[in-house]
Amino acid sequence: MHAHGPLATLRVIEFTGLGPAPLAGQLLVDLGADVIVIDRDYREADPMDINRRGKRSVVLDLKTDQGREAVLRLIETSDILIEGYRPGVMERLGLGPDDCPESLIYGRMTGWGQTGPLALRAGHDITYLAITGVLNMLGSKEGPPIPPLNLAADYGGGTMFLLFGLLSAVIERASSGRGQVVDAAMVEGVPAMMGLLYSFMGQGQWSTQRASNLLDGGAPFYRCYTCADGGFVAVGALEPQFYAQLIDGLGLDPSLSQSQMDQSTWPDMHARFEAIFASQPRNHWAEIFADTDACVAPVLDHQEAAVHPHNVERHVFLDDSPHQASPAPRFSRTPPAKPHIPRAHGADTYDVLTEIGVSDADIQALQQKGATS
Repeated sequence: MHAHGPLATLRVIEFTGLGPAPLAGQLLVDLGADVIVIDRDYREADPMDINRRGKRSVVLDLKTDQGREAVLRLIETSDILIEGYRPGVMERLGLGPDDCPESLIYGRMTGWGQTGPLALRAGHDITYLAITGVLNMLGSKEGPPIPPLNLAADYGGGTMFLLFGLLSAVIERASSGRGQVVDAAMVEGVPAMMGLLYSFMGQGQWSTQRASNLLDGGAPFYRCYTCADGGFVAVGALEPQFYAQLIDGLGLDPSLSQSQMDQSTWPDMHARFEAIFASQPRNHWAEIFADTDACVAPVLDHQEAAVHPHNVERHVFLDDSPHQASPAPRFSRTPPAKPHIPRAHGADTYDVLTEIGVSDADIQALQQKGATS
């Protein structure tokens, strides 16, 4: 597979896992990196496993000396390593940072981080998000908080900060010649995204009660509404000029736009907006606001999103099955190629080991000793 894209010079070793680490590998391979997954066993290709698209796969038994030695030889030819295991697992396998070349950038992806009272505990996006104070801010006034899928901690605070750290370390290595460990913890990435909201809190502009604030559904001009056909529209008319266009499109008195930030008026405006939006189907409102800056958009399901004219023109989604996104962002000089479909676990074992100088005889010896199949 010939690589195209701005990261085509990078080789990445990814130890098989779930969630944020595989997404990090996918995003790197989308932009041209050679990402090689170290798998535990052979399996048929799963075209629905989008996080594996474009990656190569090697099957090695890390609990054998021969398998571990083969991985270390592969690591010696690589720029970046990604692992998402609990602290200490890689060290027990003899594959910790101290076992690797000094030039390697060693990416560690966990929820809690490598140290601290919770470092060895299990967790998921919802539990990581819970202790950051952010989960408590999501949802309605009544009932418990609502998890934002697994996007906020796993992928926002996890994957994106791991990638940020890895590529920062690549830049630094260009001057120092040395790698380093990147310890990406979701419980640190999520708060790092909260600067604007912490500012609101510090300025006394944010209530601890859910759905009472500017961006959490408390404002009538920043929330979703139900339409006559059961569909929904999203309204995000934050700026005064955008709010004025919302008021106009709803057929209300223009003078109402003057009290936009008066929270005492919000319950009444909620009720007005709810009644008006409920009087017509979703697509009616999409047409009303299509050529305005009122920041009103129909809430689409994934099938509708795939055929929305803007998404089609921008090629936001690939035409393949399953439904999946195109590589992002865009590059003017080094555009990445269309992603390859996921390959079978172990499909590249022979080719990759041959690339790093392992002879046919040594590969056969690995097979005989159970280090690979």
